[in-house]
Parts: sequence; structure tokens; C-alpha cells
Amino acid sequence: MTVGIPISRLWPAPASGPLDDAELAALYGRADHPHLRVNFVSSVDGAVALDGYSAGLSGEPDKRVFGLLRMLCDALVVAAGTLRHEGYRAVRLDEGRRAWRREHGLAEYPTLVVVSGSLDLDPGQAAFADAPVRPVVLTSAAAEAPPGLTDVADVVRCGADRVDLAAGLAELRHRGLGQLLCEGGPHLFGALTAADLVDELCLTVAPLLAGAGPGRITAGDASPPRRLPLRHVLAADDGVLMLRYAGDVAGAAPAGAAPAG
Repeated sequence: MTVGIPISRLWPAPASGPLDDAELAALYGRADHPHLRVNFVSSVDGAVALDGYSAGLSGEPDKRVFGLLRMLCDALVVAAGTLRHEGYRAVRLDEGRRAWRREHGLAEYPTLVVVSGSLDLDPGQAAFADAPVRPVVLTSAAAEAPPGLTDVADVVRCGADRVDLAAGLAELRHRGLGQLLCEGGPHLFGALTAADLVDELCLTVAPLLAGAGPGRITAGDASPPRRLPLRHVLAADDGVLMLRYAGDVAGAAPAGAAPAG
């Protein structure tokens, strides 16, 4: 039984009671086609961090959905700067979520994918050294790998002077990693948006005003606006909102379907 701060559906079709983890997983689901989902948390006035870190905005309901989205994906995509700044550890799941993945024909753990233009990475960081699945690093042909990186990760070069994100995602899908979850940071989100590679945004809105200073959840070069329809609105009893925006969801499958990557 799910415990903690209750989460309910406000729209569409308001739920009569709190949602358990199985119901939440079914709401987000997996697609039956290659799909890139982005997950962020922000303040109500649009800040991406408090005191420089996203953790200051994230509470129990956000962390619950955060964990479920990791359970649903084939690979977790993150920028090297975010990996360093947020101090990412190895991507691990609890036994219940690993069991869910086994039951649905998935590897026990999602694969960590790091996007790095410079390869300024520490092979000794726990995200690499303690990873239960060998991570993948997407980089350019011009970047020089630090000693030991190829011992702990597959280094995939896509693009001459900068990372070609479309080519990188195509390589991930070639490896069977079709359901991708991106956790940022803002510059990676901006680059993915500019390349028209984003299929879905899951946005948690924390009920607080951060004030001036912090940046937005997206950054980088300007790109044309793109409509992304609202698919559901969830609310936690502590005032947190969880919004899901997605394009064509006609091929979406419930969490129990576990389509091929």
C-alpha cells in the first residue's frame, strides 16, 4: 500500500481518492514508440533551483513521481554539468521497482546516459564507478576522454565539434533504449527543444516564490515555440502540482504493457 502525502488527479476526470503507485505509473505509462520524456521541478514563479540546487524545490510527492518515472524508462539522460553539480549517484531502484521491471520484460535498472561536449567527467564518481548497468556517454569527435572513462562507460561519439543530439538519441534507440527520461539540466533541455526532440514534459510546481535570481528550466539558444498539450493535472495534499504535457499520445501504452524499446 502506498503511504506518504496523498496525490490526487484533478484533471481530466477527477479521481475520487488518492492514487497509489500502480495508478500513478499507469497514468504516466510507456509509449509503444520511441519517446523522450523530460522531468523538471520549478517554483511557482519559474525558478529551477533554490540556493543553486533543484533539491530545494522537491518534496515527497515530487520524489515519488521522480522514482516512478525512472522505473518506467529504458535510459536516464542527464547533462554532464547536472551530473557533477547535483552529485548524481549510481542509478538504482528499490526491490519493488526492480521486480516491476522484471515482470514487464525490462532490465532491472535503467541505463544512465550522460551528454558531455568536453568529457570533463570523473570516472571515479559513483554514477560511473558504482553503476549497476554500464553507462553511456554521448560526446563529440573532438572531445578527449579522461583516463579511465572507457573502463566504466561506453563513449559514443556523435557529431564533429559538438554533440549531435538527434544522432545520439538514434544510437540509444539502436541499442534498444527507446523510452528515454531526461532530468536536465536547462541547457540540455533547451538543446533538445531546439532540435525538436522533446515528446513530453512532466513539470512539478512547488507552491513557493523563489524570487529573482535563479534561471528557468530551459536555457540556451532561442527556438520556435511548439505547442505541447496538457494531458493531466495531479495535486498533492501539500499544495504541489504535477503537470504532464505531451504531444501525440495515441500510441501510449499503460504501464503494465511494457512495449519493446
